[in-house]
Amino acid sequence: MKLSKLVLSLLGSLLIANASAAPATLAERWSTLRTEQPKLQIRDAARALGVSEAQLLATNLGKGVTRLQADGNQPREIMRAALDLGLVQAITRNENGVIETTGVASKFKQAGDKSEQADAMQDPETQARQRNIAGGYLGGQIDLRFHFENWKYAFAVEQAGRDGKPTRSLQFFDANGTAVHKIYLRNEPGVAVYDKLVANFRMPQQSAELNVLAVAPKAAEKPDAEIDVKEFQLAWKDMTDVHQFAQIMREFHLTREQALRLAPAGVVERVTPAALRTLLENAAKDKVAIMVFLGNEGLTQIYSGKIEKTMAAGGFFNVLDPDFNLHIRDTALRSGWVVKRGGVTSVEFFDNDGTQVVSFFGVRERGKPQPQAWVDLADSLPKAK
Repeated sequence: MKLSKLVLSLLGSLLIANASAAPATLAERWSTLRTEQPKLQIRDAARALGVSEAQLLATNLGKGVTRLQADGNQPREIMRAALDLGLVQAITRNENGVIETTGVASKFKQAGDKSEQADAMQDPETQARQRNIAGGYLGGQIDLRFHFENWKYAFAVEQAGRDGKPTRSLQFFDANGTAVHKIYLRNEPGVAVYDKLVANFRMPQQSAELNVLAVAPKAAEKPDAEIDVKEFQLAWKDMTDVHQFAQIMREFHLTREQALRLAPAGVVERVTPAALRTLLENAAKDKVAIMVFLGNEGLTQIYSGKIEKTMAAGGFFNVLDPDFNLHIRDTALRSGWVVKRGGVTSVEFFDNDGTQVVSFFGVRERGKPQPQAWVDLADSLPKAK
């Protein structure tokens, strides 16, 4: 009897101890996960832990991670200051693709004198455009198109790299805590510029609390029966510039893939998802210069040039060149399209959710037609049945 009472007492004590023990913090859970899966990328770790990447990164504030100001125009100003970093690696991704380019970002000068610029800035449309311009990055080695209204959080991250040497990066996230863009410093002289940038934009209160929003469900596509298809097709045929396409989609309330599906006869052709591999392999083999567009709601990164090494690895089909890497999870692709509009041929791929993953164009000089080698490559891709 006494032994039974002792056992019951010990069990009771254990239950009380377990009940009073604090649950593991996010930092502790991440530490455990890294021990179990040391090669797991932070984006995948965040998904496994049921949080956003930004929230996971914030658990290391003060341990190589510094939160930067990201209200209003601050992200634009950080990117403007980053133009002075020198050689960097720019990384942009979406759910099924990653683009990585190493180079030096170019700056540009505003046209016109100061009084002309001041007059132009009174126009609301001009003001809206200016908010998405960071003083450079248009063309050149690091070619970016910004949508700063979708940038919410910013961090400077210094940590040990795979070779043991410290890496320094600027990392930006949207309101959902999803990565928008990352810049890794790739030169020693830029360290002083980086340190000054971090000091200038450091958030005074280094709080790990982020008001991360849940990812909103994707908006339902407008039924085809409610689209004025005839007028849409006429608008398509009237296009004189490929950049007019976005406005036409907005005007008719179309998703991008829906617009391709409802396009006039003869201007689009559906290709298989496997066409992605064919396109990249043949572009490398035949030395056809291509433009690659890959991005998310906050930023699109563009690469222009020839590619050399392609291979499948790690569940992705990849371009693995010294200054340019592309990784596409081609098993997640649902459709591909060869598209002709405004005198330009492109090839676009969409995932199982109907979201554009990546698009390709031929490299051409302004005002001149695309090279025939690119048009021939696009037309030769395997057709969908």
